[in-house]
Amino acid sequence: MKVIFVKDVKGKGKKGEVKNVSDGYARNYLLKYNMAKEATSGNMKELEAKKNKQQEEAQKEVEEAEQLKAKLAEIDVEVKAKSGDNGRLFGSITSKQIAEVLKETYGHKIDKRKIELDSPIRSLGYTNVPVKLHQEVTGTIRVHVVEV
Repeated sequence: MKVIFVKDVKGKGKKGEVKNVSDGYARNYLLKYNMAKEATSGNMKELEAKKNKQQEEAQKEVEEAEQLKAKLAEIDVEVKAKSGDNGRLFGSITSKQIAEVLKETYGHKIDKRKIELDSPIRSLGYTNVPVKLHQEVTGTIRVHVVEV
């Protein structure tokens, strides 16, 4: 019997897969506990429509990330910090501080974990910081650290 898995079933199939399983297993376990549904033509069309919708949403997310990347490329994020001689900061600028300034000043809410700062910024001046906006899209923010 052909079934469409509604949930992941260990050793048998993942959600959304269409597979052939034995009739008894399908009727007595998968269908009974709503882990799968029979692969009728109506159910197959419904599955196809769901997959198409998910694909469109994924494409839309990538496009939005591309637009945000373009906006971020034009922005210079200015962060103020105390510094000593030779432009060394007393503390350091972290991804959390950059995210807060982005949100307050420009209204772009970006998670601090998406800002890929290898090590905190410890000196005055400009620094290019990569930002992971999507799995496929990585943008860059220019951070300008100025003395208070």
